Amino acid sequence: MEYTIRVGGEAGQGLVSIGSVLSKMLSRSGFHVFAHQDYMSRIRGGHNFYQIRFANFPVTASREKIDVLLALDMETVDIHRQDLNTGGVIIYDAAALGSQLSGQEFFDVPFARITEEKSADRIMVSSVAVGVVLGLFDLDIGLFAKIMESTMEKKGEEVIAKNIAVAQAGMDFVEKNYADSNAHKVVRPMTNGQMLINGNQAIGLGALLSGCKFYTAYPMSPSTSIMEYLAHNAPKYGLIVEQAEDEIAAINMALGASYGGVRAMTATSGGGFALMTEGLSLAGITETPIVIAEVQRPGPATGLPTRTEQGDLFFVLHGGHGEFARVVLAPGTPEEAFYLTNKAFHLADKYQIPVIIQSDQYLADSEWTFPGFDTEDLHNEDFRLRHQALQEMSSYKRYASTDTGVSPMAIPGASRHLVAVDSDEHDEDGHIIEDAATRIAMVEKRFHKKMPLIRQEIAPPAYIGHQQAVAVLVGYGSTSGVLQEVCSHLAEKYRIGMLHFNEVWPFPLLEKFDYLALLKQAALTICIENNATGQFANLMRMETGFEFTVRINKYDGRPFLVDTLLGEINEYLQRL
Repeated sequence: MEYTIRVGGEAGQGLVSIGSVLSKMLSRSGFHVFAHQDYMSRIRGGHNFYQIRFANFPVTASREKIDVLLALDMETVDIHRQDLNTGGVIIYDAAALGSQLSGQEFFDVPFARITEEKSADRIMVSSVAVGVVLGLFDLDIGLFAKIMESTMEKKGEEVIAKNIAVAQAGMDFVEKNYADSNAHKVVRPMTNGQMLINGNQAIGLGALLSGCKFYTAYPMSPSTSIMEYLAHNAPKYGLIVEQAEDEIAAINMALGASYGGVRAMTATSGGGFALMTEGLSLAGITETPIVIAEVQRPGPATGLPTRTEQGDLFFVLHGGHGEFARVVLAPGTPEEAFYLTNKAFHLADKYQIPVIIQSDQYLADSEWTFPGFDTEDLHNEDFRLRHQALQEMSSYKRYASTDTGVSPMAIPGASRHLVAVDSDEHDEDGHIIEDAATRIAMVEKRFHKKMPLIRQEIAPPAYIGHQQAVAVLVGYGSTSGVLQEVCSHLAEKYRIGMLHFNEVWPFPLLEKFDYLALLKQAALTICIENNATGQFANLMRMETGFEFTVRINKYDGRPFLVDTLLGEINEYLQRL
């Protein structure tokens, strides 16, 4: 059993509220949920939609075809009617749209009239719409009531009661007026409710449970919700959240906090990362740990602020001037975002380097269900010298030469020892130098000694599928979910597998898993990316010499959908 609901309308019509509440209800009912948003960069107007796919089995991507279209305006009907599955329904309010639509797929619901009849505020039309969907699928309104009680507690009991009343009225209208009230009835799974979380929330949660104590950023879509999540939870976790005046200030404030002895983080999108690159190099030469979330949107310049793309891979790999060690992690799911954020803090502190978590709008805003995250294996080791260990040292050199290239990192002002750092090239004490020998020694320490150790920390790609696959799909970052579903569908007919990279720099070694041997035995290898130039495919060729048979690139600002990607891959498979 699976269904897809699409809620469409203008910004400001409440479609996000409707979609968000429905996603929460379905996940708490025990269903597997995947939801994503498509929205324009404006506060009012434009055409937006919120899509929810739910099933009694795991779902990890969106489909093109839908079963229920909740149309809040006429444009939604015009654009999305063609995507309706046979037997699907389009729910609309004829009075609001100014048109009575003909066809067995249309179900006219007087949202505004029902709201007025219950003497409710017009804004509660969204609760009527939720009630109609609940009635269509025969879901329990009790969960809706609990969500209202928790999210609207500050608005008072009367507002909560009115929302519940109009939702119930919407359910009643379906029962009395929908031609086949059992057509979409679902059976609630015999399981407990599941956690519903999106990619940015998962990054925020990972930061909190990794001991992040200072977060600063300048708001830039689609990274802003990380700051919103952290600000909401800051009092509980003793976190300081600061909105900086720009991204230059943000990264430098985070570096200052890290130098002062706490785990620090910032986040931005491509345009903001451009401003951060000098600070990134500052982190490189001062060997100051920092975690940066770079949540991509299509560029260049301000590009498409609310759309998705994987166009910044080479940018984060090479951003900043000079040569220094860095790590780039690219989660494919919110679960991976949670654990990789923890790994980012661990590696940043352990090797005193910048670590970049690269996501994108699709993963940032997509909501997934999970039973929960296991926190037992999180790394929270403190690599800084503190208290007695620092006091007992006879001498201290911030950039002391070591076999690993990792020098002792003390807290300034915490002892009699001087902690000196400098953005110019420096000696072991942190004082400016000009001589060639010291320069060579410092580059060796910062880069050549650290990188082999960092490489050993990088996990190999995950492989799912046939061990003797004739076709292998390859992707990195946010394409993980759609590749899983496509691979699962195709496995019924072909010997197929998928290879997914979520730790992309340093590029994974072959010692732990010889993924090249797997690729070379396949007759067809397809690299699937949300960019125009095939950046990951190019990176693999640069690092391994491997060239893919086919590249599928999508760069219209929208994510891959299961149906369309299946059709495209099938065309290549049929030629084998």
